[in-house]
Amino acid sequence: DIDKDTVNFQDNYDGSESEPVVLPARFPNLLVNGASGIAVGMATNIPPHNLGEVIDAVRAWLDDQSISVEDLMKHLPAPDFPTGALIVGTTGLRSAYETGRGTIIIRSRSIVEEGRGDRKSLVLTEIPYQQGKNALVEKIAEAVKDKRIEGVSDLRDESNREGVRIVMELKRDATPEVVLNQVYRHTPAQQTFSINMLAIRGGRPELMGLRDILQAFVQFREEVITRRSKFELAKARERAHILIGLVIAVTNLDEVVRTIRGSASPADARETLMARDWDAAQVRPYLELVEAGEFAPDAATIRLSEIQVRANLEQRLAKLTALGREEIGDELQELAGTIGGLLEILGDRVKLYAVLRAEIEAVGDQFSTKRRSEIVAGGDDLEDEDLIEREDMVVTVTMTGWIKRVALNEYRAQKRGGKGRSGMATKDEDVITNIFVTSTHNPVLFFSSAGKVYRQKVWKLPVGSPQAKGRSLNNLLPLADGEKITTVLALPEDEAEWGRLNVMFATAHGGVRRNSMDAFTNVPTAGKLAIRFEDGDEDRLIGVALCDEGDDVFLAARSGKAIRFAADDVREFVSRTSTGVRGMSLQKGDEVISMAILKRFEASTEERDDYLKAAAWKGEGVTPILSETRHAQFAAAEEFILTVTTNGFGKRSSSFEYRRTGRGGQGIVNIDASERNGNVVASMPVGGDDQLMLVTDQAKLIRMKISDIRIMGRGTQGVTLFKVAENEHVVSAALIPAEEADDGDEAPETAIE
Repeated sequence: DIDKDTVNFQDNYDGSESEPVVLPARFPNLLVNGASGIAVGMATNIPPHNLGEVIDAVRAWLDDQSISVEDLMKHLPAPDFPTGALIVGTTGLRSAYETGRGTIIIRSRSIVEEGRGDRKSLVLTEIPYQQGKNALVEKIAEAVKDKRIEGVSDLRDESNREGVRIVMELKRDATPEVVLNQVYRHTPAQQTFSINMLAIRGGRPELMGLRDILQAFVQFREEVITRRSKFELAKARERAHILIGLVIAVTNLDEVVRTIRGSASPADARETLMARDWDAAQVRPYLELVEAGEFAPDAATIRLSEIQVRANLEQRLAKLTALGREEIGDELQELAGTIGGLLEILGDRVKLYAVLRAEIEAVGDQFSTKRRSEIVAGGDDLEDEDLIEREDMVVTVTMTGWIKRVALNEYRAQKRGGKGRSGMATKDEDVITNIFVTSTHNPVLFFSSAGKVYRQKVWKLPVGSPQAKGRSLNNLLPLADGEKITTVLALPEDEAEWGRLNVMFATAHGGVRRNSMDAFTNVPTAGKLAIRFEDGDEDRLIGVALCDEGDDVFLAARSGKAIRFAADDVREFVSRTSTGVRGMSLQKGDEVISMAILKRFEASTEERDDYLKAAAWKGEGVTPILSETRHAQFAAAEEFILTVTTNGFGKRSSSFEYRRTGRGGQGIVNIDASERNGNVVASMPVGGDDQLMLVTDQAKLIRMKISDIRIMGRGTQGVTLFKVAENEHVVSAALIPAEEADDGDEAPETAIE
């Protein structure tokens, strides 16, 4: 359209030629191709967009010129870069499209590939717009060397003509999502693109939003189509004017020939033909359309113009034949239709917009391609933890300080009394001493033999299979020489719960101490002092638990005794360096092996005894002694204490069998610690839908339903839970809560009396 007077022209730099001020583009080139540049006091940075989406946005604007930016973004959601990659979030885009200024986050596209063994590779397949590949590889290598990116064992560039391929081989225990987030954070694999849509409009710089650009484009196309239509109309009328003269000449051929033959010269012939009046009847419909008001509708005659006469005199004789006359008529009819259409475009904006729409749709049909840059949800400042899937994990710690986490669903439940399955591969002198179930996002506190506390998130712990050994805590935590982790405490993820919680400490020598949870919310990487032992190195921390003042503390000794006292019977200590107070008095050689927190329930001794005589777990045919309401209150508040011994025996007992006493006593019988049973390994409250996991010193594990374990009196010997081999002993027991338990496959087992 550039040769149809659609745009203005200006002299070039030396005035030797003329050039268009602007090209008559049929699509919004400013949006599709983008633009960037710097001038004095101003700059522009407009990202490229997808042609098809831009055309859809123009069509939407034509349908509704009051359309909002939000609705326009349904058609044009974001820029589309030729290098692909990911566009994170739309908040900055909305600002850019509304005001002309905003920022977006561009991330490299990545895939995770399985490698040899259980190793994985992280591969970048698309990189941010205008980012050099070689420079990106160098930046990644520097970040790996400086340990800002952890978990990468090898880096190489496998890019070729088919595309970008930057390969990072990961270490065995690395999490691909975490490594990728570190790559985004510390390298140009993720970049901020600042949008500044400054353009020259009417000779003046203007910051334009999306609606402004689309409006300016439509106005520009209106002008182009209008000027082109006027140009084409003038050309059509000029040709039709000549054809009308030919029609008159052909219609009056004999007279025209006589006039020409009788003229002394061509000039005389022109003057004579121009001076004569010709019948207008045959060309009247064309005259009204072509002459644009210059011909009077009621005029009976018409005179030929000089242009028409010259065309007639220059016409070949072949045109004067019948066939020639028909061709002239057909062409005139066609021109009449063209002129009519052009007049409609110039006189009706609806017709003009229809032409505009058809032309831009034709461009889209021919050149549109699929979007390359994918729009993904998310923020621009993700923590590594945000990329970790919430998953229940079994965390195990061995006596010599090896730790790992295993997905809970990798263990299956068995009936009590089963043979177990092969667990962690340990040395002969190493056994699992701590095992618990928690979520990947939960924080864990590590309490050491030196009385220090360390903090770590579960997802940062090394992951492994049930048979894997794990990783040494010495390589995970900054432990001093001779310092060992003795207790591990899983905390709630929600910090809002921490304000009402206390931390209860219990030592092997029967000491207890209560601190506010606030003392341990902020634990530095190097750890901090948690407790000081009164008896020096001979005492040790055996349990740490969260509690509030309405709870009771339950301590169980190796000898089979236990004590229950109120948590608020232990005053809250402000200092983390104090030794605490006496919780349980022990015989020589005895020690506390476990601590648990029980919910307090106010009841008299008589009520408690009456309930225990008629509890539902006693069996059918037992008539409640208490009132129906009071009996129901007891049943709702009842907890069951599971006690496990080293020889694989255990039982459940009602928490009401353990009366609350003052702290510092010797306690009451918890289980008969006979030669058959052995010493007590663990004693803890359990639910009927929970599951239990036992670990032996031969690294065997068994998982069973709590409901399979009989409820018995606290002074009984219990039933077989784990058929241990000769010289094999249970060393650890862990509870799997009901909401985390998965029955899985069950091994058949005959009930043991």
